[in-house]
Amino acid sequence: MGSMKQVREVMVPIDQYPSVRDNATLAEAIAVIDSARLDVGGRKSQPRLLLVFDEIQLLVGYVRRRDIMRGLEPQFLVSQPLEYRKMRFDVPADPNLTELPFDRTVSRIRQQAGKPVSDVMLPIPTTINADDHLMKAIHEMVTLNLYLIPVIDKKRLVGVVRSVDMIHELAQLLK
Repeated sequence: MGSMKQVREVMVPIDQYPSVRDNATLAEAIAVIDSARLDVGGRKSQPRLLLVFDEIQLLVGYVRRRDIMRGLEPQFLVSQPLEYRKMRFDVPADPNLTELPFDRTVSRIRQQAGKPVSDVMLPIPTTINADDHLMKAIHEMVTLNLYLIPVIDKKRLVGVVRSVDMIHELAQLLK
């Protein structure tokens, strides 16, 4: 029986993971995440998030697909508490209202899409060392509710480890 793999053996190299600058617009982030495809070990997937770098290429955060969509919400909803925002959509549909003002809605979305990613990005909650074992990565993902953790080697960002790859490794282990 072999030993547990190290994070470096299953990570996606940093130059292969999609990213944006912190001053990129939400529209630019949408274009990047919509066209991004990862091929890891012959398994293709679309990323759930983008890494966000500053002007000197330091990792400053990440932005998930749902953060981008949240950033497109109209301002009058964003200023309200989350429970109120949920309540606004918890109403029965009126069959007499077959169309919302489409042009106005699209115009508002386009306006919000000009906001910078930095308005909706999240901070990096943790990193993991390339020499750490996969169980440490799994523990961090479960504890912090993450699907991606940046990987550091000698104080340098070298890649990311994803939950989808952890599941694949667990599947291999359980065969």
